[in-house]
Amino acid sequence: MTNNDLVTMTDKQKKARRSRNIAIGLALGALVIIFYIATIAKFGPSILDRPL
Repeated sequence: MTNNDLVTMTDKQKKARRSRNIAIGLALGALVIIFYIATIAKFGPSILDRPL
């Protein structure tokens, strides 16, 4: 592949890509937090009383 085969993005396309990446990152972070909270809610406070 030569350098002429690469696609050059415009500034508008770069900004759109960055916005999508930020949105995906925030959605993924929110999903992790939701799963964490759901896990804690499922086990309840008794998770702290287990033997180590």
